[in-house]
Amino acid sequence: MTKKSQKISAAELKILEILWETSPLGASQIISALQNIESWNNRTIKSLITRLLKKKAISYKQDGNRYLYYPLLKKNDYLNTASCGIIHSLFGGKISPLVAHFVKQEKISNEDIQELKAILQELESND
Repeated sequence: MTKKSQKISAAELKILEILWETSPLGASQIISALQNIESWNNRTIKSLITRLLKKKAISYKQDGNRYLYYPLLKKNDYLNTASCGIIHSLFGGKISPLVAHFVKQEKISNEDIQELKAILQELESND
């Protein structure tokens, strides 16, 4: 993973998802948003925010006596890095075994099949 997106935990990702949707947010706003999702206490959430700051995945700006947090790590950058990591670690860096795995495990709709075909045709025409 890149330096900015170093090993984001599942818990940290929940905070990032909130900030990707709306930012900047104060710690109390992040806590409120997470209370609908998780049963973590306030100190846990503040610790996760601190970890994300240390990893430079988020930053803050001061507004009076409170801090407003916003993401430095873009969602697309995270998704690209995380998905490449999964493909390399689980499927030897190859896409076809990944697709085959999901097709066998999940029901794939005709719409999904058509979208995949369109993507493949576009890739072939770009070569």
